[in-house]
Amino acid sequence: MGGKAITAKVRPLPDDFLTQVYQAADQAREALLRLQSQEGYWWAELESNVTITSEYLMLHRFLGLPEDNFPRMAAHILDKQLPNGGWSLWYGDDGELSTSVEAYFALKLAGFPPEHEAMIRARDFILARGGALKTRVFTRIFLALFGQVSWDGIPLLPVEFILIPPWSGLSIYEFSSWTRATVVPLMIIMAYHPVCPLPREQGVAELFLDPEEPFGKHRVAWRSDKPLLENLFAVLDRILKLYQRVAIPFVRRLALSKAEKWIREHQEESGDWAGIQPAMLNSILALYCRGYGADSDPVRRGLKALELFTLSDNGRLRLQSCISPVWDTALAVRALVAVGLPPGHPALTQATDWLLAMQILKPGDWSVKAPDLPPGGWAFEFVNNWYPDLDDTSVVVAALKEALAHPEAHRQALELGLNWCLGMQSKNGGFASFDKDNTKEWLNAIPFGDLKALVDPPTEDITGRVLEMMGVCGYGLKHPAVGPALDFLRRTQQPDGSWWGRWGVNCIYGTWTVLAGLKAIGEDMGQPYVRRAAAWLQKHQNPDGGWGECCECYPYKEMEGCGPSTASQTSWALLGLMAAGEALAPEVRAGVEYLLRTQNDQGRWDEPYFTGTGFPGHFMIRYHLYRDVFPLWALGRYLRAMKE
Repeated sequence: MGGKAITAKVRPLPDDFLTQVYQAADQAREALLRLQSQEGYWWAELESNVTITSEYLMLHRFLGLPEDNFPRMAAHILDKQLPNGGWSLWYGDDGELSTSVEAYFALKLAGFPPEHEAMIRARDFILARGGALKTRVFTRIFLALFGQVSWDGIPLLPVEFILIPPWSGLSIYEFSSWTRATVVPLMIIMAYHPVCPLPREQGVAELFLDPEEPFGKHRVAWRSDKPLLENLFAVLDRILKLYQRVAIPFVRRLALSKAEKWIREHQEESGDWAGIQPAMLNSILALYCRGYGADSDPVRRGLKALELFTLSDNGRLRLQSCISPVWDTALAVRALVAVGLPPGHPALTQATDWLLAMQILKPGDWSVKAPDLPPGGWAFEFVNNWYPDLDDTSVVVAALKEALAHPEAHRQALELGLNWCLGMQSKNGGFASFDKDNTKEWLNAIPFGDLKALVDPPTEDITGRVLEMMGVCGYGLKHPAVGPALDFLRRTQQPDGSWWGRWGVNCIYGTWTVLAGLKAIGEDMGQPYVRRAAAWLQKHQNPDGGWGECCECYPYKEMEGCGPSTASQTSWALLGLMAAGEALAPEVRAGVEYLLRTQNDQGRWDEPYFTGTGFPGHFMIRYHLYRDVFPLWALGRYLRAMKE
């Protein structure tokens, strides 16, 4: 389950070990500087899986747009097919059903016949895993849009839900930001049940085990193997669908109008919605259902925004699920500072100027639950004013504090960012990604939530990140936000000493971010709970000196801390151990040696594994810059520790 191991290119170590470390750090620093854009930011690919491109192709067909790029998108999809016929969620898995169904369907729309060798292998893979009816909800929504399954089998979110006020505690603002931005347009789509008819030869009837499945058997049903709460929601779904048939006309019209207005208000001037593909694609579809043509201003701008997410090479075209320039830039700045690039260096000045210009100074959805909190956060993308997040903001503030030649000249920006983060602390003491007190995890039981990511509760990694930012800004244990945060971290530490990682794979990531936060805020790193965390990292070092953790660690807890070594995860473990005071430990020396051996001739590291997390176990990410910034960061911290 750990995926395929990669044989690293081994380079002999010279007698003077520290000289080798300095040389490697210099090469990595220069390699990273070469990647900086003329505008001052860093921006690398955010790789996920082929559903993103498959759905982009489907959108073009649904809207009746030109299909000139279908061959290039199909070429990308075919390029990612596994030898067993399926398509993967992450590098090294053996294929995933929903991803494979969407890829197959997209290829059919692109004109591939079922007799094509790749289609035969894909069909065999899909049928062997239960067929198209076993796919997740979002995949079946796309099948319903083209008349391949009944809309009656899609879990319903009635558009009238938009009318429930936030003070009720049951409104759309109880969903996570990413769910909210996707669900509001989906509620409009579900109210219309649109179907784009297809020629029979482009349908996917062959992907069902039984001809009755797409319509006669496509239902949300009570199942004895499900928890009681999920079954109760299945019954509620039946009731809601009955209401759907007899909806009160003026209430339905009011709800549709309000949902449409919400979508229009949340569209950026650039055309983006929430900076993520699901929100953007579904908002375009929802507006289309409401009568906006493909040439209307909001749809045209939305399509243009999606186009900016595309990448092309070697005759292939692919769509990214999201883009990460703010995140990439802040991490690059911190890595360069760690390796000794001085404040005021031209590269840092250009980057910090760009970051300062990206600060968001107007309220977003987060202000519904924090109406008195002044704005001041940063988002992940080029344009996403409605949804700044604490992960980006905390790293940006720390990067600015470390890299600005004269931070006092930007005191207001730094204080706004810091105070925005602290104002988003949840009642349980922890910090979440986009919202505060977004903790109604029972919402994940509704049939629509089969990815189990409908809410945004506080997590260990974000909490550790905020503590580190506070420490970089000069705050310590006496700050009133720190005590509750430390209590949260003590409660959430796992019995083995590690902390779970929500936004990176997984416990190596979570344990590093917490240890870095504890060190920065001034915690006693000799405390037993800290020593248990350090021991967990040491215990999970691989024989080659590196660390790795496979994506399977989310569904299979016994895989936590296990997997082929990667440059990014090795660096996280090193940073965590050094924060815990273990810079002289043999495990740290071995980890640094691993980084030295595996650095390539360009001063970079090769890393095909997915070490970023979208939805744990369901949507995984490969940040293409992680292999550059984190090893540089770790080598810089190691060299600094050797001087102390």
